[in-house]
Amino acid sequence: MPAVRRLRVAVSGLGRMGARHATHFLHRTPKAELVAAFTPDPKELAWAKENLEPWGVKLYTDYDALLKHEGLEAVCVATVTTVHAEHTIKAIEAGKHVLCEKPLSTKLEICEQVLSTARRNPHIKVMCGFSRRFDSSYVNAYNLTKSGSIGRPTILRSQTCDKYDPSGFFVQYAQFSGGIFVDCNIHDIDLALWFFSANTSTLPRVKSVVAFGVTALEPDLAKHGDVDNGVGVVEFYDGQIAYFYSSRMNPPGQHDMTEIIGTTGKLSVNANPTTGLLESHLATGIHRDIPQNYYERFENAFVEEARQFTDAVLDGTRVPIDLESSMEAVRIGVALQDSLRSGKKIWFDREGTQVEEAGAKARL
Repeated sequence: MPAVRRLRVAVSGLGRMGARHATHFLHRTPKAELVAAFTPDPKELAWAKENLEPWGVKLYTDYDALLKHEGLEAVCVATVTTVHAEHTIKAIEAGKHVLCEKPLSTKLEICEQVLSTARRNPHIKVMCGFSRRFDSSYVNAYNLTKSGSIGRPTILRSQTCDKYDPSGFFVQYAQFSGGIFVDCNIHDIDLALWFFSANTSTLPRVKSVVAFGVTALEPDLAKHGDVDNGVGVVEFYDGQIAYFYSSRMNPPGQHDMTEIIGTTGKLSVNANPTTGLLESHLATGIHRDIPQNYYERFENAFVEEARQFTDAVLDGTRVPIDLESSMEAVRIGVALQDSLRSGKKIWFDREGTQVEEAGAKARL
C-alpha cells in the first residue's frame, strides 16, 4: 500500500494560540506532519523542547532559517498580531502555503500588501483563520441560511464576551491588538460577511459604521484608545444591518453568540451557553457550567480549521476563507475603532472608500 501523502507544516510563534496550533498539526491533523517551529521567546522555546522536539520537530529562533527547512510546504503564522503580515508575506514569497491567525493586520494598507502578494502567487494557498466558520453549530446555521430556511438574512446580532482577566494582560495587549473591535469583534464581523453573502456570490458592501464604548473596569485602556465594552452597528448597501457587542468582563465565563434574522425566520447560535447537558436544580437556583475562555468554546473548530486547510493544499482546492473577505473584516473593524475614538459615524461608497456623509448619500 502506498504511503499516505502528508503536508509538511511549520508553526511560527508558540504563544497561547501558537502552541495550540502546533499541537493540532502534530497530533490531531492526520494528513499533516509538523516538521518545524519558530519562536524567539525563551519560555516558548522551553515548552517546545519538552512538547515538540521529542516528536522530531526542528526548532528555530530565526524565521528566515525556518523558511529554508528542507521539504517545508506550509506555515501556520501564530505570532503576535503585529508580525502576522510580515511572516505571511515572507512565507508566500518563499513558496509556502500559509494559514495565518486573525487578523492579517490591524492596518488596512498592510492587509492590502498581503492580498497583493498572494495575487502575485496564485499557486500558493493563503487563508486567514476565522475559527467560528469551522464550528459545527455555525456551519449548520450557515447551511440553513444558504438553503433559504430563514428567507433573506437581513439582521445579524453577534457578540464576543470574554471572562474578566484581572492580570491586566489585555490592557497591555491593547497597544498591539488594534482595539476591541479588531481584536474581539473581528470574528463577529467575519460572520456577518459570511452569512450576508450566503445566497449571493459577492461580499456585502459596507455603507456606514458607528461605535460606542465604555470602560467599566480598566481605565488604563484609554491610553490605547480602547474600552472594555463596545457596541457597533454596521449598515450595508443591500439593506442589511449587523449589530456587534464585545466585552472583556463577562462574569460567568465565555459567551460568544449570534442571531441571524431573516425575512421568514431566525437562527440562534449559543444563545444559552453550556459545556455539557447537566443542569443543577438547587435551592439557590438552576445552574449550568459554561466555557471559561475562547479556546474552551472553539477547540474543535480550530482542529477542523487545520484539517480543512491541509486538505485544500493537498487536494489543490480553494481554501474555505478567501483573503478579500478577511481584508473586508479588517476594514470594518478599523472603521468601528475609528468611530469609537472620534465619536463620529463613518461612511463608505460602494467601492469601499471612506467618504464624507454628503458624498455617501450622493451615491445611494
